[in-house]
Amino acid sequence: MVEIKDELEEIKREIIESRGLIIKATNQSSTHSADLRAIARRQQSGDKKLVLNSAAAYGIFVVALFVIVKFAWDNVRSEIRGETERKAAELARTQKEIEEIRKRDAERSRAEIKAAQFYDLVQKNRRAEMIDAYEALRKEPLTKVEELVAADAVAKARSELAVLQYEQAKDKLRLERFQEAATLLEQALKYKGEGAGSASMRLVLATTYRKMKRPGDAIPHLIAITENAVDREVEDDALYQLAFCYVETESWNDAKNTWRELIRRFPDSHFTPEAKMQLAGLNMLH
Repeated sequence: MVEIKDELEEIKREIIESRGLIIKATNQSSTHSADLRAIARRQQSGDKKLVLNSAAAYGIFVVALFVIVKFAWDNVRSEIRGETERKAAELARTQKEIEEIRKRDAERSRAEIKAAQFYDLVQKNRRAEMIDAYEALRKEPLTKVEELVAADAVAKARSELAVLQYEQAKDKLRLERFQEAATLLEQALKYKGEGAGSASMRLVLATTYRKMKRPGDAIPHLIAITENAVDREVEDDALYQLAFCYVETESWNDAKNTWRELIRRFPDSHFTPEAKMQLAGLNMLH
């Protein structure tokens, strides 16, 4: 009985111990389970953070890539635009140069045609037409040689026409056809200009005007002779005629001053004695 009792106590003790072990194991299992759940939660939280971090990193990468691509594209587009503008400017410049070349060619062709027409007039000795054509020709883009040849030809034509009309005018004067003579002399002076020999033409024209009872028209030509002093051989004659023109227009003071100038500048002239007489008469009357 005692042994059985002891065995029962032993069994009871073992049961109690087993129970304690079971409780302990249960507690440990609960603890481990809690730990596992905590670990799982941390793992899930870590996974979420990893996903968020990955997403953020991917987003940053995408944005950075987009920015890089955009800058690269802007640079490429800027280079393309610059190259396009440069090519466009070159094209415009080339087109302008081509237009200028065409314009110069057209102007040069027109100038050559007019030069050929002018040369034909020179060959035919058509002086008046040559002079008229020269005014248009000189505006064209001629070469230096063409300019010199044309200028020489026109100068020669002007001189020849002036001499020809001057001689014709003297013929008209001998026939006392004063109006025709005056017209020829005016044309001769137009061609002659202020070169050598123009003073003689002016003097003859002024004399013609006096014969036509037009002393007022003679005065400017006579003054031009005396002021330019290009030919002393006709200056005393011009002063003589000018003094009479002033008398005829009743410009008494101008007439007296002109007589005085003739006497002072040309004391040995054959006009001087009469100039002294005329001056004395004017001083008495006016």
